[in-house]
Amino acid sequence: MTNITLAHGNGGQENNELITKIFYKAFKNEILSKSEDAAVIENGNLAFSTDSFTVSPIEFPGANIGKLAVCGTCNDLAMMGAKPKYLTCSVIIEEGFEVSTLNRIVDSMKVELEKNGAMVVSGDTKVVPKGSVDKIFINTTGIGQIEQKGISSNNIQDEDVVIVSNSVGKHGATIFAAREDIDFSTNLKSDCASLWPVIKKLIDEGIQIRALRDATRGGVSAVLNEWAKQSNICVEIEEEKIPVCDEVKGVCELLGFDPLSLANEGTFVMAVSKDQASKAIEILKQIETSSEASVIGNVTLKHQGKVVLNTAWGTQRFIDLPTGELLPRIC
Repeated sequence: MTNITLAHGNGGQENNELITKIFYKAFKNEILSKSEDAAVIENGNLAFSTDSFTVSPIEFPGANIGKLAVCGTCNDLAMMGAKPKYLTCSVIIEEGFEVSTLNRIVDSMKVELEKNGAMVVSGDTKVVPKGSVDKIFINTTGIGQIEQKGISSNNIQDEDVVIVSNSVGKHGATIFAAREDIDFSTNLKSDCASLWPVIKKLIDEGIQIRALRDATRGGVSAVLNEWAKQSNICVEIEEEKIPVCDEVKGVCELLGFDPLSLANEGTFVMAVSKDQASKAIEILKQIETSSEASVIGNVTLKHQGKVVLNTAWGTQRFIDLPTGELLPRIC
């Protein structure tokens, strides 16, 4: 690796290489090395996460960069069983940016903060000369109170069940269509949503969650591969059980994408013990943002460190980390 490419930001193999060989090498510590969606700090009582958002276009069906910023950071906290409480918001704005657009973005942030019961308590604003940044970039950092301890992608066990909370690929397909100004004559929109209300319901109903991860950059493929390596297990999934809406199927067939590698912004993957799987699905299906929840597979020790897809044709193949540029500036 001699120069940074767009592929290094895709959430797949190149991104993993960048993080491991440069940032983890420099900043290595016990907390960071767990590679979770959020750091668990203060004796397991708090979760802490940060994220930057550069999505293009900044407004798209289902959301905008502001909603994405709050959902993204709050969801990372929720994936550790933490209730989002306090956020910071840093914004870099290009001169000439329309105030009306900024108001829409901030208003959408306010709505998502209320859904999470969180507040912005600190921030920073920079305005840079035209051309120095593409319209607007936002960074959000969040702290949450952990309400169920022990959730970790390092603790998945043999015979655990893998659940996906929603049909996959909607965000990635939506951004591609909006960016390329393609009219598919469908109602396709991003799945961007706050996930804490769903996670809170699971916790309140007594579901002991083994692992959680929102399937953003790199999609479900990236999540499952990270889990397989971190817990040294094999994740075996059933192609026919993976929920994919017709609109996303159409985009993927037309453009050669794999829905498992497309980004999501309101969809999570969960591992639970097999005796709690039915109850978890029953709870998820009661909530609009997770009404399409499905058991997609289970954990085995057949091919440790690997993800195996059982196809609709009765064959098997390995699912690897996504590679290449995929869709840059997806979030």
